Amino acid sequence: MIKLRSKRLFRSRSKLSTGGATHGDGGAAIKGCKVNGGEIKWELRPGGMLVQKRDYKVSDNEVMITIKVSTVSQWHDISVQATSTFGELKIILSILTNLEPKEQRLLFKGKEREDNEYLHMVGVRDKDKVLMLEDPAIKERKLVGLSGRQVIGSPYRTITV
Repeated sequence: MIKLRSKRLFRSRSKLSTGGATHGDGGAAIKGCKVNGGEIKWELRPGGMLVQKRDYKVSDNEVMITIKVSTVSQWHDISVQATSTFGELKIILSILTNLEPKEQRLLFKGKEREDNEYLHMVGVRDKDKVLMLEDPAIKERKLVGLSGRQVIGSPYRTITV
């Protein structure tokens, strides 16, 4: 016969809060180690997870990041909100490069990114580099269209008698 023992999944808050002060948010703050001269502060979430305490100095809606966008021959420094999408970044680049957003391809960390992907969700941070390329299919259509216009004339001719 097998005996089953119940395991404690969470520690008691009274044991964790003895080392640090408790805060009004219900979590316990635990003092941690020092890194680069600054002390890491930890907090205990209501679910029992121990995480590094966040700084709420600036609200998330106002965080602006600067992205270096490289085209084939130019660099552009663009400041956008961290919660912007790649589609919004393409609209800003269309003003600078005279390429429509559908003609652009944005690459970050070696992968092409879709218009609906958010910068902060993909991992774009301040002073990161994004590569912008012109879509080769559209570039080819433009070249074929330009050469086709020169060769093909109007099918109608006016005849004067």
